[in-house]
This record gives sequence, C-alpha cells and structure tokens, in this order.
Amino acid sequence: MSTITAEMVKTLREKSGAGMMDCKRALTETNGDIEAAIDWLRAKGISKADKKSGRTAAEGLIGIVSGGTKAVAIELNSETDFVARNEAFQELVRGIANVAIGTDGTVEAIAQSTYPATGKTVEDTIKDAIGTIGENMTLRRSALLHVEHGVVATYIHNAAGDGIGKLGVLVALKSVGDKEVLNSIGRQVAMHIAATNPLAIRADEVDAAVAERERNVFIEQSRASGKPDAIIEKMVEGRMRKFFEEVALLSQAFVMNPEITVGQAVKDAEKLAGAAIEVTGMARLLLGEGVEKEETDFAAEVAAVAKK
Repeated sequence: MSTITAEMVKTLREKSGAGMMDCKRALTETNGDIEAAIDWLRAKGISKADKKSGRTAAEGLIGIVSGGTKAVAIELNSETDFVARNEAFQELVRGIANVAIGTDGTVEAIAQSTYPATGKTVEDTIKDAIGTIGENMTLRRSALLHVEHGVVATYIHNAAGDGIGKLGVLVALKSVGDKEVLNSIGRQVAMHIAATNPLAIRADEVDAAVAERERNVFIEQSRASGKPDAIIEKMVEGRMRKFFEEVALLSQAFVMNPEITVGQAVKDAEKLAGAAIEVTGMARLLLGEGVEKEETDFAAEVAAVAKK
C-alpha cells in the first residue's frame, strides 16, 4: 500500500473541496491514486470536485481570427490582468492570431512562424515583448478548424476588444447552404458552447475513459440504495443516458430555446439555409483553464518584506 502523505491529502483537498479526514480515507481506499480518490469521494457524495475542477487562474487573453471557411483561436498568457489590459499585449495577441490562421494551428507551428511586424519568429517576438513589458508570457495553446464548404463561426465572451477576450469558441459547419444563415446559427451554437462546455459533439464521441468513470461512480452510488443488481443496472443505464444527453452538444437543450435541442435548432436552420448542415468541429478556449494560480498571502508577504 502506498504511503499517504500530508502533501497528497492537501492536493486532494484542493481538487475536491472535501474535508481532511475524508480525503485521507479516500486516498487510503484508492491506494494513493488522486483521480480515483476524487471518484471515490464523488460516489460517497462528499466531493465538490465538479465545481472546482474548472476554475481558472492564469491571466492573459484569447485571440480569434476568422477567414470564412477557416478560423483559429490562440491563448497568450501573462502573469497579471494589468498586462492583459496593456495595448501592446493586446496587439500582440491579435498579431499572433493573424499569423496562426496561416499555419496548421499547432502551437509549435505558430511559434516558429514569422511575425510580420518584427521579421522574427513568433517565439522570439514573445521573448522580446517579455523584456519590454516586463512580465513572463506563454503561448499556451491554440485551435484551428476548417471546412471545405460552409463556415467556421466564432464567438468571444467577455471581449476586451476586437477579436480578443477571456473565452473564445469556434464551430465548424459543413454545408453548401446560405452563408448568412450558417453564420447566424453558427454564432448561436458557439454562444451555447461557451455557456455549457460540452464534452463532445455527439454522444458516441464522448471519451470512453470519461464515460467509464461516470458509469463507475453511478454504480457505486446506486449500490448504496441496496436494490438488486438487475435494478441497479437499469438505474445506471438511465443515468448514463442522461449523462450523454447533458454532455453531448447536439443532444443538449438549446440555450437560446430550451424547448428544443441544439441538434433540432441546427436541423431547423437547414430550411432557411436551403441545404443540410453538419456540425463537424468545435473548440472552446477559456482563459487559464486547468492552470492553478499561485495563491499569495499578501499580509504575510508584506510582513516578510518588513522583517528584511
């Protein structure tokens, strides 16, 4: 059995929001596996991990550039929001996004591409900006979507200016239909994605490992009811159907009109577009998603400086 350290307990507490003794027990039950311990806590109804797992920390901006049948989103991080409001930083984000749309969309390709304003690579241009602005910056991630026929619609939430903001969404719609209609429904679907953060476009595209974890949690929760295995299996199947409906884009209740699903909204738009519409891709970049900001005890920091 793995030794359960105080650091492991601390990590699980931060991830789950559960109490210290509950975290220690969960780690003991799962042989020190943090992810398994989170699932164990969820199954027992103890964990608040679902609420905390999506919290964001890093500063910076998301930049989006659209080219009709192609669009790209990039995330450039800074250390503080103060720098993110800096005009030079904002122009850098826009500039990098403009470079990115001419690449394959990977961070590596973008970093090695030439930044027109400097004649240097994007990577070196960022290094120069670090020296000028005085804060560390990172081109953290990017996403590019393309369709041969149709549109890639975009949406920016909490916009800080033209083409930049805190949350960016791309949606690829394959269709030979009316472009104005496609852009309209595409933007609505992009806004929906911004609000709901679906895991996949269709139920059968949900990551198998994620689905299996949910199933295992549901099984443990259902067993607590004391019902026979046959009944438990039906309960789990019912909860899994609901899970897929809630996390797959096309089966979700449409934010713009909860009476219908996103899939139905797209189907309805086909009549106006004059052609079939297929959602072929989506990307959602929330600033700092998955990055934990270092928490600073300001009072202790000031006290430490005063002692020097």
